[in-house]
Amino acid sequence: MLKQPPRFTVVTLFPELVEGIAQWGVTGRAFERGLCQLALYNPRDYADDRHGTVDDRPYGGGPGMVMQAPVLDRTVAAAREGCSRPVTVLALTPQGRRFDDNMAREFAGLSEQRDLVLIAGRYEGFDERFIAESVDAEVSVGDFVVSGGELPAMLVLDAIIRLLPDVLGHHASAQEDSFAEGLLDYPHYTRPEVYRGQSVPSVLLSGNHKAIAEWRRAQSLHRTLLRRPDLLTAAELSGEDKALLAAWQLALPED
Repeated sequence: MLKQPPRFTVVTLFPELVEGIAQWGVTGRAFERGLCQLALYNPRDYADDRHGTVDDRPYGGGPGMVMQAPVLDRTVAAAREGCSRPVTVLALTPQGRRFDDNMAREFAGLSEQRDLVLIAGRYEGFDERFIAESVDAEVSVGDFVVSGGELPAMLVLDAIIRLLPDVLGHHASAQEDSFAEGLLDYPHYTRPEVYRGQSVPSVLLSGNHKAIAEWRRAQSLHRTLLRRPDLLTAAELSGEDKALLAAWQLALPED
């Protein structure tokens, strides 16, 4: 019996926008090959008036509109009915837990047993009672605000899907990306060998795989130290890592 592919559902007022993730690139090929499934639910289809109203003015006053709990609950209930496995509901909000590589891997693993429903909000956000009663976790893609949750939902899905088995062309690709080991990725080079007076580092042309691996690791450590030292202080560095830093005369950040 074939293993059921992960099902990802997005609740959105703009399903046409989210459809793009199933049509292009790595994620598009994953959906085309049946490695995962996408379902889209529009809350307007579950509104209780002929205008498809999904929002109302906030209690207490203030700018903007708030998405209503009843219509969102009906939409999520319909999404649950479309799933054949247990469901985890994620809401994309600025107040959520910061999304990162570890969370992407967590959700990719979770998707092997559970279907994921992502709620893309609009306006000023959700009625808090919907969050309290129907959402398992809130997720934020960064400390900024965008017009709606569709792009954040697509970012989250892209990061998850590329970690699923057989999605990437090379099984090591996801393991060598930035953040996979808590560090930034090393620099990459391809032909031509010389471009605008800059040559490919000689070690990459040496054929010495041990020296190349050491250079790449040192570059990853160096880049992380320069650009994201907060990652380096949290990373578990081996004795070899510290020796590489020392060999490159790079100082570890203070604790």
